[in-house]
Amino acid sequence: MIAFLLILPVVLALLGAVHWYVWRRLVRDVTVPGGLARRVGTVLLIVLPLLSLAALASGRAGAPFLFQQVVAWPGFLWLALLLYVVLALLVGEAVRPLLGRALARRAAAAAPAPAPAPVSVPAPAPVPVPVPERGPEPEAVPETETETEPGAGAGSGGKAPAAEVSRRLFVARVVGGAAAAAAAGTVANGAYGVLRGPKVKRVTVPLAKLPRAAHGYRIAVVSDIHLGPILGRAHSQRIVDTINATQPDLVAIVGDLVDGTVEDLGPAAEPLARLRARHGSFFVTGNHEYFSGADAWVDHVRELGLRPLRNERLEIAAGFDLAGVDDVAGESEGRGPDFGRALGDRDRSRAAVLLAHQPVVIDDAVAHGVDLQLSGHTHGGQLWPGGYLAELANPTVAGLERYGDTQLYVSRGAGAWGPPVRVGAPSDITVVQLASKQA
Repeated sequence: MIAFLLILPVVLALLGAVHWYVWRRLVRDVTVPGGLARRVGTVLLIVLPLLSLAALASGRAGAPFLFQQVVAWPGFLWLALLLYVVLALLVGEAVRPLLGRALARRAAAAAPAPAPAPVSVPAPAPVPVPVPERGPEPEAVPETETETEPGAGAGSGGKAPAAEVSRRLFVARVVGGAAAAAAAGTVANGAYGVLRGPKVKRVTVPLAKLPRAAHGYRIAVVSDIHLGPILGRAHSQRIVDTINATQPDLVAIVGDLVDGTVEDLGPAAEPLARLRARHGSFFVTGNHEYFSGADAWVDHVRELGLRPLRNERLEIAAGFDLAGVDDVAGESEGRGPDFGRALGDRDRSRAAVLLAHQPVVIDDAVAHGVDLQLSGHTHGGQLWPGGYLAELANPTVAGLERYGDTQLYVSRGAGAWGPPVRVGAPSDITVVQLASKQA
């Protein structure tokens, strides 16, 4: 708690600095002082971050679910848009001086050449001429000065022509407009990918101890569905339809099913009751279940026909062991992973498949002789370049890797946390086909 209170001011200060930078480049530099566009842009860059903070905090604070839904869409989408606007503007900082110099050279080349200086010729000596006497001169009448508006030309109506628009303003508008368009297109494409639903990946995993009878056994692995104020019943129905179309032998939901309570999201999870697999559907908790009432959700998925595996193991008829452990976030409630209970007394001559939400428990899996661990949690980074950050906290971010005699497969997940956007990490449901080396 103390660490959180120390970090919070730093995070808020960083967000403030980032929003000031965006306001400067997309509002101040491209609009007229006091104009409507500047006022609207300034208001948006105050309201949108407030909506983002409300979207992040409302669920944990227990706000009404309707309020969560209202603030989630604009608040979370702005976070994704902010990321790519800032990245695009940073690229624009390198382009800005190059474009400015190119325009300056073009203007200089188009300017007319200066007229040659006149050659001075000595004037002849003046000849004295007699001057007749004149009477007193009449009183001079002052001339009237005519003011002409700067930049006004014939037929211009007093307005400066478009060619005289400041080169700096033009560059700012080009770079800012390109950055905004690139960010909006990136986020729109990423949101479409999430709302369209996950695609099916197929991976073959050979296991040395798998019996010949289990060769070709198919496990549909789905993680990080993240039902919540944005992704609801339609999202879970798409996932169920996609899984059922693969006709798996077993379904494994490896955590982070929800972001909210059973009361709010029970109807959204109801389609999971229609999952179909020869040997059933299984569920292990993820860290987000412990933010949402893990015990209540375990009871609810059991009512939907899924079997929770809470630090336990069972023998699959095909000839291997299936085990599942609680997520490490459960340690705060005394329900973290217990590998001894789940795997301690098993027959190690049999192949073992472990369901564990976070890849970081792979060392425990290796120590207990697990042949294959199925995980999620990372989202594959979700928003590029988030994958580089995910690599700092996880042994594997996505895909299949080997650790000693244990193989680890990490799904990128079927949903999204926070912004319903994925960039560089498309959502997936993976059909893991087990292969026997005896076959």
